[in-house]
Amino acid sequence: MNAKTATAHAKPAPNAPFKGRLEWRALVDWLREDGVMTPGDAQRTSQRLAAGDSAQHPLVRLANVGIHHAATGKPLDVEALTEWLARRAGKEYLRIDPLKVNVGRVADIMSISYAERRRALPVQIGTHEVTVATCEPFDTDWVAEIESHTRKTLKIVVVSPNELQRYTTEFYTLAKSVRAAQKSGEMAGPANFEQLVELGKSKQLDANDAGVVQVVDWLWQYAFDQRASDIHLEPRREMGAIRFRIDGVMHTVYQLPLSVMAAMVSRVKLLGRMDVVEKRRPLDGRIKTRNPTGEEVEMRLSTLPTAFGEKLVMRIFDPESTVKSLDALGFGAHDAQRWEQLVTQPHGVILVTGPTGSGKTTTLYSTLKRLATDEVNVCTIEDPIEMIEPAFNQTQVQPQLELGFANGLRALMRQDPDIIMVGEVRDLETAEMAIQAALTGHLVFTTLHTNDATSAITRLQDLGVPSYLINATVLGVLAQRLVRTLCPHCKQPDEHFPRETVAEAIRPWRMTGGFRPYRPVGCIECRMTGFRGRAGLYELLTVTEAQKALITQAPNLSQMRHQATQDGMRPLRLAGAMKVAEGLTTLDEILRATPAWEA
Repeated sequence: MNAKTATAHAKPAPNAPFKGRLEWRALVDWLREDGVMTPGDAQRTSQRLAAGDSAQHPLVRLANVGIHHAATGKPLDVEALTEWLARRAGKEYLRIDPLKVNVGRVADIMSISYAERRRALPVQIGTHEVTVATCEPFDTDWVAEIESHTRKTLKIVVVSPNELQRYTTEFYTLAKSVRAAQKSGEMAGPANFEQLVELGKSKQLDANDAGVVQVVDWLWQYAFDQRASDIHLEPRREMGAIRFRIDGVMHTVYQLPLSVMAAMVSRVKLLGRMDVVEKRRPLDGRIKTRNPTGEEVEMRLSTLPTAFGEKLVMRIFDPESTVKSLDALGFGAHDAQRWEQLVTQPHGVILVTGPTGSGKTTTLYSTLKRLATDEVNVCTIEDPIEMIEPAFNQTQVQPQLELGFANGLRALMRQDPDIIMVGEVRDLETAEMAIQAALTGHLVFTTLHTNDATSAITRLQDLGVPSYLINATVLGVLAQRLVRTLCPHCKQPDEHFPRETVAEAIRPWRMTGGFRPYRPVGCIECRMTGFRGRAGLYELLTVTEAQKALITQAPNLSQMRHQATQDGMRPLRLAGAMKVAEGLTTLDEILRATPAWEA
């Protein structure tokens, strides 16, 4: 049967067998028969559609008319109409998750011309079955041909015509660019550790090759679209792997030849003004580009030589991260008020602590952004500069020029600063300089790597900072973690949740409000994970007079933690329990991310 043939004006009985391409008249009749449209709406819609002529898919034309569901009154957009059509056809409705599609094998099933002609796209290729998405569930004469070609059974699922068009173009363009890049250069054999020092001399693809440029451009746009925080290009023994970190979890996106990955790394290094030839030592760089909405995006680059080639990680910084409110960061009302009181002090040291990737930079930048008015001079010394912020005077640590944190801080002291941010306290010299800056009337923000807020005090003592200097300068310590938040589209009340466990933990702090535990379910919006986005958990210790007395004595973490809670600190695990009670995350997520509380 010709692909363009359609039983256009036939009026099928409800759920009767129907074959051929969809036509808007048939769709209107089915919508009326299923009670989705009233007879009057169906007549008016038919009149409007008959007056126009369009090459658009009939589902798109129907959605553009602006119809509403007869029973619920909800607008019927393309996705809603597609979901209805899938039920009518007795097929599974699918929202394509590009992270779960093996793009490199799509062209093995059918060519792009065939896919466009049949309005079909392979989305999952198994050992015995191929799942093909289509927006024409009744036009299936081609199925036998593909089953014969692949020797696999085809499973037909229904997707919206907009998604089908978008991903057909995207997947086949990517596959074509990778093939073009591979053909334009010499295929590199698998590297090993002994060959690593010779990588700079081996023949590689040109970083400016059109295919390589297209693949890198696709990679960035794809990462922005998928809300990735990090892009990993990882050379393996046989192939190179592209992976994204989304909501703190790694996802494999694509595999491609090592020669293409090497050229992609060179392309990114070139744009980041890094030494393209040097492949034997770690390098750092940065790139500024724009996301699909036109906003500027900062990306921090880091390379590392590995056994099979040069690995590249690109960390993507949210353009809105420096303007987030405390509520958007995840602060509760209690800790937000205490934090604001702390950061408005005229001088002293404020520590932010937590593991790598816990959101320390976002918290500091958001806080400094609010403090950086025209009346103050904000200076930072960082390694590396995470995000360029015009309101700050930012300095990059350069060890090769003997400009470390301590020397940089010493130089900043002569720049008439009001507020100073030191990227990290790593040694006694830097700690002493930060304390000296606070003693001379500056407000100093810095970070440490400890498990909780109280441990930061003992960490300073371990570095060699005298207790009297800690008491004289340290205003407080903020410990934090990031936890995944439940997807608002699919989370459901958890009827089997051990409410008493969390309620008992919260009771001593007299938490008010309802108790609303939810459980993750999984939907197309969250890639069936049940989680979408992340929120911060905070533990804020303030150095009160009672705490100073304990710091002066021999350090006792248990006593210091007990005093901190007496002074108003809520432990990280308690902050997490409150998020669970509010229905924002799960108990398992809190237990995974926070240390046990031992007061």
